[in-house]
Amino acid sequence: MPRPAFLASALLAASLLLGGCAVVDHEQRRWIFMPSDRPWPPGEAAAVGMQDVWIDYVSQHPEQPGQPVRLHGLWLAQPQADAPVLLFLHGVHWDVRASATRIRQLHRQGFSVLGIDYRGFGRSSEAMPSETLVAEDARAAWDWLAREHPQARRFIFGHSLGAAVAVRLAAEVPDEAGLIVEGAFTSSLDVVRSTRWGWLPIAPLLTQHFDAASRIAEVGSPLLVVHAANDTMISPALGRALYERALPPKRFVLVDGAVHEDADTVGEQAYREALREMFGIGE
Repeated sequence: MPRPAFLASALLAASLLLGGCAVVDHEQRRWIFMPSDRPWPPGEAAAVGMQDVWIDYVSQHPEQPGQPVRLHGLWLAQPQADAPVLLFLHGVHWDVRASATRIRQLHRQGFSVLGIDYRGFGRSSEAMPSETLVAEDARAAWDWLAREHPQARRFIFGHSLGAAVAVRLAAEVPDEAGLIVEGAFTSSLDVVRSTRWGWLPIAPLLTQHFDAASRIAEVGSPLLVVHAANDTMISPALGRALYERALPPKRFVLVDGAVHEDADTVGEQAYREALREMFGIGE
């Protein structure tokens, strides 16, 4: 997976101090999300056998009011009809197939999983993603799950940048059974400040804030925060700081020996125990 796009965004913002706001916003979004329709080859192989899902809705976003949107997703069901259902929200750069190995890992933990591509990724509708556009896409996918699986316990999962999307969704909906985030952070500004570029005066230029810290206390369901101890992309301290702001019940799992990309596999047993204790998954 790529080095955090937030760093590139910080450098870009500094170089555009004299540029127009629209240019700063567009380029910041491009650098943060790095949207692509290209798969990560190992993920592409892992996606074989998953069911394609299409979610159609009409955008109410000010950028695209009344515009039809089509989201592509991957669905991996459990054989049991009463299995818990999980919405998977991925991070930057690659399309949802790059997360297929992680989707399969969550499936092995007992979930039926829907992973989606936001607008601008994969086979979803074309657009330059933004914090608010992906929030609308996540809500559309959540509403689809509620329609298709109304009796199931439904969970929200977000990895990396997707963790901020997941926190926002969980804070806005009343019916999630739990929230799980991995490689999470408090805000995009805090990510930049945690790096050697933290001295740059970029705060006034940020248009994509991903301020999960201000929303996490609004989440009304149990929270599981997982972070790799050796994560060099997003500091474990930021995941811990997000956890500290959340209301109980909650649990923080630090996976020793793991990096940003593999906490789910290195920490498989810790995941299993936390899911059982927090949500009764796997009992």
